[in-house]
Amino acid sequence: MSINDKILKPSPSALKQAAESIRSGKLVSFATETVYGLGADATNGQAVAGIFEAKGRPSFNPLIVHVPDLEAAKKLVTFEPLAEKLALKFWPGPISFVLPRKDSCPVSELASAGLPTLAIRVPSNEAARAFLQAADRPIAAPSANPSGKISPTKAAHVAAGLGDKVAYILDGGDCAVGLESTVISVQNGKVTLLRPGGISKEDLEAVAGPVAVAKADSKISSPGMLLSHYAPGCPVRLNATQKEDGEAFLAFGPGFEEIADLNLSASGDLKEAAARLFASLHELDKLNPRQIAIAPIPNTGIGSAINDRLKRAAAPRN
Repeated sequence: MSINDKILKPSPSALKQAAESIRSGKLVSFATETVYGLGADATNGQAVAGIFEAKGRPSFNPLIVHVPDLEAAKKLVTFEPLAEKLALKFWPGPISFVLPRKDSCPVSELASAGLPTLAIRVPSNEAARAFLQAADRPIAAPSANPSGKISPTKAAHVAAGLGDKVAYILDGGDCAVGLESTVISVQNGKVTLLRPGGISKEDLEAVAGPVAVAKADSKISSPGMLLSHYAPGCPVRLNATQKEDGEAFLAFGPGFEEIADLNLSASGDLKEAAARLFASLHELDKLNPRQIAIAPIPNTGIGSAINDRLKRAAAPRN
């Protein structure tokens, strides 16, 4: 089967094909509102291992498990009152909860990297939830890219990076949010932000009160906490205001018209920038520049999530 034949629009027949592949232990990529996921049956340890193998992902980096609704999540993890309040507010949506696994939880321990907790979320993308319903089991799904590389926001990105590793790619178009989900833990009535994303710290605090932020060098307790991550094939220079020889320049906002190869948002819209971030890095990486220079991004709201990804992209390579 050619890679093009693997890319399917999420029609009922395509969802059935993809669900059958998941149940047989194969990998299927599917669109969510955040990025494209690389899905496997979370209850099948060998299938989960296939994710790590396909991505070249470190075994200590846990995976996020996707379910179609809160009731399905409650079968896998324990929600204390504040966690349930937040889930009712923000699910379906771009936020994952790291919560204690139930003793009866059938999810492979490999999916949670041996931790007593599980990262779980309910995506808002309707086709993604239809796929989860059709599969009739929790699906472990990190971003569908080789580990440490740029996350995919289009089906073509998945095809280019992992097309030979998947049975199908469910093409749901461009991802609306364009950044991985916010990840939080909720313990004893307190919220800790483990990874910024589409739901901001301010959004969380409006519901939960003060939110702690995990240190960058914290013990790996959730997806997205590796220091060097989301990296293009060349070095990245942050907070750039000028373009040096051999660089590709990724701008944000007005004033860079003469030097910009691409602009995340000419109007300075952070949501537009977030949605275009990974696609822009993919496009610039194809130019094979000596280095990618990136203009300053305001560190407010979703801008903090963008800067988190960029800092990881610019970190020293492992």
